[in-house]
Amino acid sequence: MDLLVATRNPGKLRELNQLLSGLPIRAISLAEAGICEDIPETGRTFVENATLKARGYAALSGLTTLADDSGLEVDALGGAPGVQSARWAGPHASDMDRILLLLERLQGVPPQQRGAQFRCVVAIATPSLEVCTTEGIVRGQIIDQPRGSHGFGYDPVFFIPECGLTMAELEPEEKNRISHRARALQAARPILARLAAEVREDECLA
Repeated sequence: MDLLVATRNPGKLRELNQLLSGLPIRAISLAEAGICEDIPETGRTFVENATLKARGYAALSGLTTLADDSGLEVDALGGAPGVQSARWAGPHASDMDRILLLLERLQGVPPQQRGAQFRCVVAIATPSLEVCTTEGIVRGQIIDQPRGSHGFGYDPVFFIPECGLTMAELEPEEKNRISHRARALQAARPILARLAAEVREDECLA
């Protein structure tokens, strides 16, 4: 089954391909599908944004589409940056710009009050625009200095106590086992397997 992945982020596409290994699915990017349109993320929650993107790109492509919305929720900031995680420091900000803004907002906050979580919602839309969603969360805390060279986004300052490492210090295989996106996609695997089986059955009957 061809699965359109609603992203232009090569890092995210790489992670997703690893996480979906073993399924009878060929993941293709928006660029590979020739889609230039952007679906605005106007939702107020991760579920709303992921659903908007999955339905929008499924309608444009006629393909089963997987979209996700994810971000960092910091306890001391009332859950911010949340759905604004990628846009928090402005539309053209780099990952380091966003990290520096986060650390600036947390100046003076003691370590024990720096709890945070990464949340990811995955939405899968069929060509008939039916949608299923799954969610994954990983808890941690924000540290003062970036550490590690893997991952992207806020990974270098997101410390996971049970691992003793930041998300960016984890090897890709380990990150793909415990990350918020990994957990959401793991929950989505049975849905994708069912959809792929339905496509195979339809092809056999055709």
